[in-house]
Amino acid sequence: MAQKLLMPKATAVWLVDNTALSFDQIAELCKLHPLEVKAIADGESAQGIKGLDPISTGQLSRDEIARAENNPNHKLKLSEPKVRVPESKRKGPRYTPVSKRQDRPNAILWLVRNHPELKDAQISRLVGTTKSTIEQIRDRTHWNSANLTPMDPVTLGLCSQIDLDLEVEKSAKDRPLPSAEELDNARLASAAEMESLGDSVTGRDDDKGMSADEVFSRFASLKNESDEDEDDDNR
Repeated sequence: MAQKLLMPKATAVWLVDNTALSFDQIAELCKLHPLEVKAIADGESAQGIKGLDPISTGQLSRDEIARAENNPNHKLKLSEPKVRVPESKRKGPRYTPVSKRQDRPNAILWLVRNHPELKDAQISRLVGTTKSTIEQIRDRTHWNSANLTPMDPVTLGLCSQIDLDLEVEKSAKDRPLPSAEELDNARLASAAEMESLGDSVTGRDDDKGMSADEVFSRFASLKNESDEDEDDDNR
């Protein structure tokens, strides 16, 4: 990993005030424009910034600064750090604190039920578990399946809502496009189709051909039938 200068603008302020380096040398070291370094020297920029001594922080040596002062074409090089911190590369499932590991099966069950589109690898990244455990919970062969309760992993603190949304969004992108038949089945029926369906169920087409007298006679017969039913109940 390439070395980076700490607080470049504050370092530029110190170099302008305490060295005879050219504006171009300071600008190249601090990744600034030479005109910005000139503005610092003129007091037009970085007035509230306190200078940072790169020698005390171990980023530059006095000899390196002296060589650059004697040779305007010399490019300043940062000193090698005395301690190198290795880059953290997380591989495998997410680490889960011991106090929350007992909640992982409940979280897995919640994800399996509410987000069936998630793959085992995605669930493993979210809650820090293994694929075998996920398969056991899917197949209901887990030793504690009878006592498991679906619980949101975000509520349990096993993952963040942002991580969960990212995994769900990733699954949606990987999902194949629906077929024409599926789209047709999912399409809402039009008003005309619903009206024709209602006519076929209620027999409205037959009613359209009835006269007013036939309609009243039908109501009268229905009323007589209801009266007869009431008389039978009274007896």
